[in-house]
Amino acid sequence: MNEIERLSIIESLRRLMARYVYAADHQQWDELASLFTPDGSFTPHNADGTVLRRMDGPEEIARSIPRSVGSGAVIVHHLFSDLVDVESADAARGVWAMEDLIRRPARTDPDGRPQFTEMHGFGHYRPRFTKTGGEWRIAELVLTRVRVDLTY
Repeated sequence: MNEIERLSIIESLRRLMARYVYAADHQQWDELASLFTPDGSFTPHNADGTVLRRMDGPEEIARSIPRSVGSGAVIVHHLFSDLVDVESADAARGVWAMEDLIRRPARTDPDGRPQFTEMHGFGHYRPRFTKTGGEWRIAELVLTRVRVDLTY
């Protein structure tokens, strides 16, 4: 693969991640889920490194994220400083520094405990990409956190 082909792949992956955060910010969950492969997964972690949850497949991703965000939420994502390693013409990995903010109305969990009304998080998206049917998709997305500030 020549340098122009490698750079073209990197730009395609940057645009794919931009579509991901745009869909998240606009709460277009089906669009967001469509960016994953049929067996794609999304695994966000807590700041202490523990797994918050694992979602497998676009249907589970589209169903689970809005439940955890909650209705009436405002979501904002920023991506920075990407590192993309092109492994082949149809496989790549990357790391994107990220910041997200979620504001939502007051609510309680099923046991009556209050849940956060604002979350300001900092961390990294670590996607693995694959090209299938001529389109780049997210095969695996891991979100690691370095800091999360919560307001109740």
